[in-house]
Order: sequence, then structure tokens, then C-alpha cells
Amino acid sequence: MVKVVSGLLLLLTIYFAIVFFKDYAKTSKEGNLEKTNFFALGAVGFLTNFLDTLGIGSFAPTTALLKFFKLSKDRTIPGTLNVACTIPVVVEALIFITVIKVETVTLFAMLISATVGAFIGAGIVSKLDEKKVQIGMGIALLVVALLMLASQLKLMPVGGDAIGLTGGKLIVAVIVNFILGALMTLGIGLYAPCMALVFALGMSPKVAFPIMMGSCAFLMPVASAKFVKEGAYDRKASMAITIFGAIGVLIAAYIVKSLPLKILTWLVIVVILYTSVMMFRSATKKKDVDVSV
Repeated sequence: MVKVVSGLLLLLTIYFAIVFFKDYAKTSKEGNLEKTNFFALGAVGFLTNFLDTLGIGSFAPTTALLKFFKLSKDRTIPGTLNVACTIPVVVEALIFITVIKVETVTLFAMLISATVGAFIGAGIVSKLDEKKVQIGMGIALLVVALLMLASQLKLMPVGGDAIGLTGGKLIVAVIVNFILGALMTLGIGLYAPCMALVFALGMSPKVAFPIMMGSCAFLMPVASAKFVKEGAYDRKASMAITIFGAIGVLIAAYIVKSLPLKILTWLVIVVILYTSVMMFRSATKKKDVDVSV
């Protein structure tokens, strides 16, 4: 099972990488890359993917840093998050998914539903204007902060002992994971809500990681290729975060392995809430400008 999942994941990732690198090379040759600092973007990618590997998550912190330091346009942040974090997340998956103790039908049904949801979501999000993206990202960040807060306060479901689902529970899992896959293209990370879903349906905490990690790893190449084809992403930011993010994953996984993250997690929650407010304010300012014109 591990070999089948890993093989399919590698094929999807190779397809995405070809699409991404060809688009980057073409844009670079034409001299149309963004004017931001490559190494500043790389520092963001290294830090957030390093923390992602240790359990913090990468989407919301990356959004906060890109927004705060004005390293990318708001409209392209959803696409940039997905494109930039695809390869680092796949590296994480290939490192950590060594034994998948999940019933086959449950695992594949949830992976497929998340992937289809992401493909459809990417097609919608890539066509949104800046104001809608800012509002959507503001909501997404707020949801992420609340989920992280619930986890910190130990308000999340604790799970059961099942390693698979059948009947109505399986249908619920497939539908909700489809929605989570679609929402991930807007910037709502899938880890925390997927874990809550798995626990709420009575599944063992042991199977949460392969399901949530597998869902992310499978849906991201598909969604990201869509963002690349639509041109709805920041090319320089995506390349820098991809390269340095993968390095951050490897260092976190093989060298650091763990850190005391409780205080850091509280800090991240505050930063995410602040960025959510900034997104809403940016959307309001844009509206004011449009009305005055």
C-alpha cells in the first residue's frame, strides 16, 4: 500500500514540477519575474515549512509573512501558497508516511475526494479578483486561528479506535474532505480540520496523520498545476519557497526532529489573527477607492 501511494504521489508531483518549472523558465527568460527579493522569500519558505514539519502548519504563517513584508500581491497569495508548498509537503509525506494503518477504501476515498475538491476549488479561486481573495483569505485565516486555538485549549475531538469507515460515516468523510480540499486552495490548511473530522468520526488518532498528510500531498500537485496554468500565482515567491522550504523540511525531519512549540504556537495564532484583520482592512480600502472613482 505504501508503495502504491508513494508511486502515485511521485507521478503527480513530477507532472506538477514539469508544468511549474516550464512556466517559471519561460517567464524568467521573458524578464517578467516579480521584483521581490528571492532570498527574503526563501527565508519565509524555510521558516514556515520547517515549522510545518514540526506540526505548526505552513499556509497561515506564510500568508502572514508575505502580507506583513509586502512580498507578494494579495490576489496571488492563494495560488502561491499551493504552488510554493507542493514539493515541500510531498517531501514531508514521503518521509513520514512509512506505515499506513488505514483501511484501503477509506484512505483512497478520502484522498480522491480531497483531490477532486482541490481541482474544482483552484479553478474558482484562480479567477477571483483581489477584493474577493482578500475577504476569502481573511475568513480563511480566522478559521485557521480558531482551529489552532481549539487545539491549544484541548477542545478538539479525541477520536476512537477505528482504522476504517463504512456506510454513512464514510459518505460524510468523503463529502467533508472534498470541501476541505476545495477550501485549501483559498488558504485554509487541511491538517487541523481533517484531523478533527477523523477524530469526530471515531477513527484512531494513529490514522489521522496518513489521511491528512496524504490528502494534502495528493491534492496540492493537482490544484497547483491549475494555478500555474491560470497564471494566478507569484512565480518568484513560489520558486524560492519551494527550494528553501524543502531544505527546511529535511532539516526539521532529520536534524531537529522536535522543539517546544507551545509558546510559539500562541504567537503564531496572534500573528494569524492580525493578518486576518489586515486582509479585511485591505478589502475595505479597495472598496473605498472603487466607490470614490
